[in-house]
Amino acid sequence: MTILIVEDDCDIGALLQRGFGGEGYQVKLAQDGECALRLAREAGDLRAIILDIMLPDTSGLDVCRALRNAGQDAPIIMLSARSSVAERTEGLLAGADDYVVKPFAFEELLARVRVQEQRRHAHQENSARLVVGEFQLDLESRLLERGSKRLRLTEREADLLALLMRNADRPVARADIFSALWAGQGGASLNVVDVYIGYLRHKIGETFPSVGRIIVTVRSRGFMFVNVDLKKSTPNLTD
Repeated sequence: MTILIVEDDCDIGALLQRGFGGEGYQVKLAQDGECALRLAREAGDLRAIILDIMLPDTSGLDVCRALRNAGQDAPIIMLSARSSVAERTEGLLAGADDYVVKPFAFEELLARVRVQEQRRHAHQENSARLVVGEFQLDLESRLLERGSKRLRLTEREADLLALLMRNADRPVARADIFSALWAGQGGASLNVVDVYIGYLRHKIGETFPSVGRIIVTVRSRGFMFVNVDLKKSTPNLTD
């Protein structure tokens, strides 16, 4: 079980690395946002992410948003010396699951991580099916359903559609999709995203012709899974 710690203070980083290592975790340590995003892509399934807000190259809030946009669903616990209600709320709205104010006791942080792990485990047991509007995607069988009609997808198509459905009504950048699904695979280029978007659009259009285009392009921002009515009322969407 791997935990990612993003902390530019060497003393705090070393303390957390020793503490979580002693509890049986494999620890990856990043001291800036760029390294954090790279390690998160490479690590695979993470049990938790401990993320400091004040980083040397960017804000931890921006790193948190980037992780969520890339499909990272590991619990994120933010660390900060800022303790106002507004600042804690900002962290949670950026996608964090919890917020711990410095200074803190390691025992408390460990307990919070374990609580988030328990919640995630319980959620995963009940999250084999994604529902957006009238569409349901069964992640185990890779079946997309609407009413009585069903469409079976390949594993990669299902992964791509699940990423879009989890971010329904929010555009996901092409680069974030690539990082989430193809980063680290030799020979893959950014164009592979467009290819698989095309596969999904074609298959969904053939199986559910009455709903129109549900995977749309948002100019300069990426791709988005939407309800049909939203597309009709939103002027900056294109096919």
